[in-house]
Amino acid sequence: MELDGVYAGYGRRDVLRGIDAVIPAGAVTALVGPNGSGKSTLLGLLAGTVRARRGRVVSARRPRPALVAQRSAVSDALPVTVREAVAMGRWAHRGFWRPLTGRDRTVVGECLERMGVADLADRRLGELSGGQRQRVLVAQGLAQESDLLLLDEPSAGLDHRSQERVRLVLGRVGAGGTTVVHATHDSQEALEADHCLVLVDGALAASGPPADVVWAWDAARGRTGARPERSVEPVASGVPSVSGRS
Repeated sequence: MELDGVYAGYGRRDVLRGIDAVIPAGAVTALVGPNGSGKSTLLGLLAGTVRARRGRVVSARRPRPALVAQRSAVSDALPVTVREAVAMGRWAHRGFWRPLTGRDRTVVGECLERMGVADLADRRLGELSGGQRQRVLVAQGLAQESDLLLLDEPSAGLDHRSQERVRLVLGRVGAGGTTVVHATHDSQEALEADHCLVLVDGALAASGPPADVVWAWDAARGRTGARPERSVEPVASGVPSVSGRS
């Protein structure tokens, strides 16, 4: 998937400005940047919920995206159980409110297990802690069995064990051929990805292998670390840009 000179935003305001980037198919890409840098808008663009004002989003084939929002975007009052919430992910295959097939129920059960929430299956979504709800939302995204999985800070607010579970699951999903793109402001989480994009003030500041790009991002914020072997060059914005293959 390729973004060619993309501008996008809300109302009359551009949030993304002149984005040129490549997102590798069948790999995990981390979107790194501070709050307000445009990560969520870029996810919306890839999901088709935000339209490009200028530029193009080009893909070799039309993907069927699954977007996992932050838990704060889901109402506590939603009167469904954990199992029902994850089963909603099957609507992409069955349509709204159609009975689940045996295959659907198997997928739902597997996704509950993968995210460690099978023991919560019969509880109401509103009864869960924030971290538990976040894992349920990731399970719902997995249940869609999409070829493009988009996640908005899926590890935010999770304890260390749950963060490790999310990273492991996303790695396996990407290794299975699904294109995974997730937003994060955590450098360590970004290092687990196959590819990395850094957004600053709506512009692409760096892209490339995570070890190089995360170093560039940390250097721009005044953090120290070992310089990678690959060359890193400054750009006009003052944020280093990784040279070489991206």
